[in-house]
Amino acid sequence: MAMRSMLRLVLCTVAVLFAASMHPARAAEPTFKVAWSIYTGYMPWPYAQHAGILQKWAKKYGINIELVQVNDYIESINQYTGGKVDAVAATTMDALTIPAVGGVDTTIPILGDYSNGNDGIVLKGANKTFADLKGKRINLVQYSVSHYMLARAFETHGMDLKDAKLQNISDADFVAAFQTDDVDAVVAWNPAFIQLKKLPNVSVVYQSSEMPGELVDALLVNTQTLKEHPELGKALTGAWFETLAVIKANDEKSKEARKFMADLSGTSVDSLNSQIETTAFYYDPAAGAASVRSPDMVKAMDLVRTFCFDQQLMGTGAKSKDAIGIALPGKTLGDASNVKLRLDDTYMQLLADKKL
Repeated sequence: MAMRSMLRLVLCTVAVLFAASMHPARAAEPTFKVAWSIYTGYMPWPYAQHAGILQKWAKKYGINIELVQVNDYIESINQYTGGKVDAVAATTMDALTIPAVGGVDTTIPILGDYSNGNDGIVLKGANKTFADLKGKRINLVQYSVSHYMLARAFETHGMDLKDAKLQNISDADFVAAFQTDDVDAVVAWNPAFIQLKKLPNVSVVYQSSEMPGELVDALLVNTQTLKEHPELGKALTGAWFETLAVIKANDEKSKEARKFMADLSGTSVDSLNSQIETTAFYYDPAAGAASVRSPDMVKAMDLVRTFCFDQQLMGTGAKSKDAIGIALPGKTLGDASNVKLRLDDTYMQLLADKKL
């Protein structure tokens, strides 16, 4: 019996080893990290994870995707630039001024939205106008999209930005700082912008709805990573637009999604709904792809790079706004031999064509 048991054990062991040789262990699925911060245009990402949509699309393409919440917006982009994450939710302008200027070749495969009233300038005092900003102390996240909006607003009103005193601030401190004696005005985005508008004795003197299509939110992905793993772009694009479809629908699932995003943002559902109304989401991937290809996008990116150069945000070695190349479908702005920012319609168009 002992001999028979020993023989059986040997045969089983051989069978297991043979099977293992015929079916080698699967390589570990690659994992990618995506950073995000609290802002209306970025809240669909955590809901996508909460609802299992992100995991579903990641599984479809044999990868893992981890979301990383960063409480400070600029820090989230810094983490991306420093290689701690593979992608980040940010504006097209900040894609240029931080990672691209820092030498990190970056691709934008997804246009999320553009601010259509989600950003604005709040000044202390009732019945104030834009002209009343002259000489005032204005808090903002310097050199961010808020700085760009402020500069464009001053230009539109025939005023010089040098006539105001700019003070740098973290987006986490918008509301608290505004209520101190050291601040006259704040350039903010939602949800803080909504809170500021509700304070007594204040005036909203400018909103992003006055410059539609210029403050664009997107997803930034490391170009080399995307080139080596196009499945990442496919999974992220599929998950993003499926999530937007849920949010847009007027049903119970949509209400649940909005409640989740409101709670995570520290605001009410009514407040979140009003923020969504002033966020021009690209709900249709075909519309997002078309926007990337449009002359308006070329114009917007040219305005952005002009501002960045004028504010000396392109690095000390930049001799002109052409120093860094920005590639768009069929056209490159700036130095074609030094492209560091790419707006790509490929993935959105694949989804629009039902090829994902």
